[in-house]
Amino acid sequence: MTRIAVCGGVYSNPYALRAFVEDARTRGAERLYCLGDLGGYGGEPDAVWPLLTDNDITVVAGNYDVAIGRGDTDCGCGYTDPRDNEFAQLMYDFTLQNTSRAYAQWMTTLPTERRFDLDGVDVHLVHGSTLALNDFWWESLPQEQHELRVQESGADLIMCTHSGLPWTRQVGDTLVVNVGVLGRPANDGGRNVWYALVDLEDGRATAELVPLEYDWQAQAASMRAAGLPEAFVETNENGYWTTCLEVVPPYERSKGRYQLYRSALPDTFEQEQVSWADAPDVVDDGLPVVPLFGSALFPPRLWLYTNFHCNLACSYCSVASSPQARRRSVSLERVQRLVDEAVTEGFTEVYLTGGEPFLEPDIVDMVLYATEQLDVVLLTNGMLYQGHRLERLRRLAGRERLVLQTSIDAASAEGHDRNRGRGSWQKAMDGLRLAKGLGLPVRVGMTYTDANEHEVPLLRELLAGMGITGKDFAVRPLVARGFSTEGAHVDETNTVPELAVTADGVHWHPAGADVGTSPDMLLAPHPSPEDWVPLAEAKRLAVERFLVLRRDDGSLPLVYNCAV
Repeated sequence: MTRIAVCGGVYSNPYALRAFVEDARTRGAERLYCLGDLGGYGGEPDAVWPLLTDNDITVVAGNYDVAIGRGDTDCGCGYTDPRDNEFAQLMYDFTLQNTSRAYAQWMTTLPTERRFDLDGVDVHLVHGSTLALNDFWWESLPQEQHELRVQESGADLIMCTHSGLPWTRQVGDTLVVNVGVLGRPANDGGRNVWYALVDLEDGRATAELVPLEYDWQAQAASMRAAGLPEAFVETNENGYWTTCLEVVPPYERSKGRYQLYRSALPDTFEQEQVSWADAPDVVDDGLPVVPLFGSALFPPRLWLYTNFHCNLACSYCSVASSPQARRRSVSLERVQRLVDEAVTEGFTEVYLTGGEPFLEPDIVDMVLYATEQLDVVLLTNGMLYQGHRLERLRRLAGRERLVLQTSIDAASAEGHDRNRGRGSWQKAMDGLRLAKGLGLPVRVGMTYTDANEHEVPLLRELLAGMGITGKDFAVRPLVARGFSTEGAHVDETNTVPELAVTADGVHWHPAGADVGTSPDMLLAPHPSPEDWVPLAEAKRLAVERFLVLRRDDGSLPLVYNCAV
């Protein structure tokens, strides 16, 4: 058996390269290889050269090394976005200026690939891929793209780098290993970097990706001393990429902390935002990138559907709730766990909705638990405040961080009952008055249609007489979802994600949280009744879908915001 260690993307990081040599030798590696991109990013380009030659590391040239050796004007990294290229150019200009001509001349002697037989294994070492020197061989590429790159080689073992993210994959009879890079962390929040350890024996190869600890503090200090941009240094200190994001595919980018360049955030939206919740401020921490979650493009608002059965059968219910709806209730224990997860994941408010939440016997305990940690909006038709439910409601009086939201569509029974059922307007108004009498904060949302357009000023005047004014009354458009075939067409292409959790799974938006009528808005089903999709993964799925839809990070219009 022969054991080899393979690294890539040194990026002028002598501290990580030194640690690689020591760690690989300790683990029994007999031969050391580097797949190129020796410079860039770090502050000490020339310090890498003696470490390579003195430790007998066999090197494959990367696009950076070819460019530095020739004295090109750019790195040839393969970026297409101007913001990516701006940062890439800063890195390259510094490296070219601070690389000795002797070192650069040595780079011109390096081959751009190496192929050899070792213990019966046909090994092919490349920088980007078997197709091109600067090709990004991402793990998330479609299967046919992996097969294309493997077929171009036909080797038993192909090893690459360039993309910066480590992974292994068996493609037919070929083992493919992206060894990651030594120059910066893998956008996973860890300060360690990565390399690959490979065992070859009797025509068979096995690979292990090795997390490598090194003196990242020394690297950060070196970069600051060299006057490199703070955004570069931050990555070494916090483990997340802060530059060159646009080239990263949606799956890989969704797993990091940052997804957008700050300049991509819209100042305004194509449609007027209809919401009580203001768009969250994005803190300017000096970095050129921001997370998608927590911005106006993915507000930190969680929707929990406690149930779907309802005492009403509104003709335009977007999630098809009714007395006959399939029973899908969420237990008190599950709501408590979701609230705890929401706090951990950075959500600032939770909307408890249905169906009619007051049909759930534990709804008040759910609210009490949630308001201990988050701002809570409880959406109810306000019609069930009698008997034991009224006693439960009294427990919420004086509760901080709570608002009751009720839907009323007209200033009289005629306009409201047309879609929500006879007698519903009077009961809803009585419930509104009762809640206000208990001192509970209330607000009203009106579903706007062509038939009740004239009711808007009348209802506003009626509610003002009850002390419900300003932002406590808002109008939202009817949407063509659930029971309704009329209204605004909303889907993932014209709404921002507002994560919704139901007993069925996690959904892109609360207006499409019914899997029966809105399967297109399902992000993922729960694996089982006991095993639910974690909120961290639900967030990642929403971010990934956003990036798939908007690969250029364009804004999504807030056509329909269910916070109203």
